[in-house]
Amino acid sequence: MSTRRKARIQVMKALYAHEQAGDSAEHLVGTLLAPELVEDEGTLEFAESLFRTTLDTSDEADDIIQEHATNWDLPRITVVDRALLRMAVTEFLEFEEIPPKVSIDEAIEIAQTYSTPRSDTFINGVLDAVVMELEREGRLNKSGRGLIGIEAIRERAQSS
Repeated sequence: MSTRRKARIQVMKALYAHEQAGDSAEHLVGTLLAPELVEDEGTLEFAESLFRTTLDTSDEADDIIQEHATNWDLPRITVVDRALLRMAVTEFLEFEEIPPKVSIDEAIEIAQTYSTPRSDTFINGVLDAVVMELEREGRLNKSGRGLIGIEAIRERAQSS
């Protein structure tokens, strides 16, 4: 398992705990992120940044998710799926160096282990629609490594 995947799993768990118990970000970083990722400072920094940024952008991410989760009210989406969707949307919006395909693939892979049998398909559909919309709106700002696969997304967004 990649170190980034391990970080994303821990962030998903921290977002879950935050939503369910209302624990502070500081407490969750100290109990769910740091102990699990202490062996790699870079991975811990990525996890902490993704966690805090996801919390900061959750209202915007929720609006975007709600728009594309056809026939689903946000509270009806499982907590794990909401966390994974929020993380991926946050990566689309705020992490320029992460290719959208990576964000989508990681959310799907984690859902296959931690969520319901149909979650991976649901998450894939929602995130695919989100990334296309963000590209059409010019909000998918990627640079460096984050540009990998962006041409295919741009072509699909223009044709739809």
